[in-house]
Amino acid sequence: MTTNKRRILVVGGGTAGWLTAAYLAKFLGLSERSHLEITVLESPDIGIIGVGEGTFPTIRSTLQFLGIDERRFIRETSATFKQGIRFVDWAHAPRGEERHQFFHPFEAPFYTEGTSLVPYWLLQDEATRQPFAKAMTIQERVAEACRAPKRAHEAAYAAPLNYAYHFDAMRLATVLAERARELGVQYVEATLSGVIRDAAGAIEHIDTLQHGSFKADLYVDCTGFRAELIGEAPGATFKSVRQQLFTDRALTCKLPLDRPEAPMESCTIATAHEAGWTWEIGLNGSRGIGCVYSSDHISDERAAEILRAYVGPGHEDMVTRSIPFAPGYREQQWVKNCVAVGLSAGFLEPLESTGLVLIEAAIGMIAEMLPHSGPMEAPARRFNELMRTRFENIVSFLKLHYCLSQRGEPFWRDNAEAATIPERLAELLEQWKLRPPGRFDFVLDTESFAFFNYQYILYGMGFRTDLSAGREDFHQVAEADKLFAKIRRFGDRALNDLPSHKALIEQINSSV
Repeated sequence: MTTNKRRILVVGGGTAGWLTAAYLAKFLGLSERSHLEITVLESPDIGIIGVGEGTFPTIRSTLQFLGIDERRFIRETSATFKQGIRFVDWAHAPRGEERHQFFHPFEAPFYTEGTSLVPYWLLQDEATRQPFAKAMTIQERVAEACRAPKRAHEAAYAAPLNYAYHFDAMRLATVLAERARELGVQYVEATLSGVIRDAAGAIEHIDTLQHGSFKADLYVDCTGFRAELIGEAPGATFKSVRQQLFTDRALTCKLPLDRPEAPMESCTIATAHEAGWTWEIGLNGSRGIGCVYSSDHISDERAAEILRAYVGPGHEDMVTRSIPFAPGYREQQWVKNCVAVGLSAGFLEPLESTGLVLIEAAIGMIAEMLPHSGPMEAPARRFNELMRTRFENIVSFLKLHYCLSQRGEPFWRDNAEAATIPERLAELLEQWKLRPPGRFDFVLDTESFAFFNYQYILYGMGFRTDLSAGREDFHQVAEADKLFAKIRRFGDRALNDLPSHKALIEQINSSV
């Protein structure tokens, strides 16, 4: 029996293109299916935009699924471990020497059968209780002490504490490309010159300058902000969310370490400024820094001043890159035989490293939903519904970081305006005044963040949930106190047992 060739053409390389190709090749068993063909078409003229070099813990499962050795990945991408995000100056601007900060760890709050510690923390004296993340998990203390989330002998992608990575985006694309080719993906270097559609709006073929025309059953648009395939697809209109998320520029740089001998952070540092925030990501041997800001609130020149002030003296000759972006997403990301993955589908902002999470979600759904033959309208409708809702929910989660701030600058006061807060988030904030966020507030299949992620941001920012009317319902105070003490003891043990982050990265890079 003759089986018709089934072709998937990924247009665009970078992290999105090569991750898509490698994942589909692995999931669909490309090397064992002679009737299936996956090709990456990449332009030689377009570089990779490293908007965000941080990830979410889901990346570990993805890399493991692809069969990429963890230690090799760390060595070849200059990677370090990431245990969460430290937010500095978000709740309020610096007051003399006083600077507010809180931690958003990857670990869920400690929980035992039938006992949540959250109400008991909320009922403690605000003046004396520990910060929320430090009371609920050992991870803040571990990160604060610059410890690693795991020990050298522990299995790849496994650890006592949840973690992700910081990495060099260009080097990651190289690792993914190599793995994709090992899995049977073909590669063509060519410049896209035309997209030809049929009368119904499906792509009939694409043209290139160097190699003529290419036909496929599914075209995956990984061309970044240019959205060269999906941009002209019928119904793939771009929905701006600038009315909720104001930042639309990033000024970035990569610098050598000021003090190579200094301890190595295992978290992203996000420091608020007058019209946005600045990220700092520690790589092995360098640090990536980016000033994210709203062009409606400050000028490009002022953003450059903020960045220079952040990096400090001695970097007068640093090279910066300006990256404008339009926060939003396409309401239909899969149209006919074309599906967008990565920046072509949408981008919100670098906060919370959602870019790769959205790529992972998209390719996971494409892999499972792609029919072996016939029309794609039904899976496309479901894909669009799920991805649209996922983007909407991330908008709400990101907005949460801004709308609770007590900073007085125009950018922050505009973020607190009720009209800029998504309706669903506003409803939840009203409910959370009287109860903490819970699992029934969210539908997992359309969420990138769990209810406890919302708890970390809410209570890190100083949001108040008043449980005083039900104080008598929480009568296990003694048991809760024992659990809080147990978390502190676990933290003490972890600080003794876990190696320094720097030592573990050095050990991984010295091994072969």
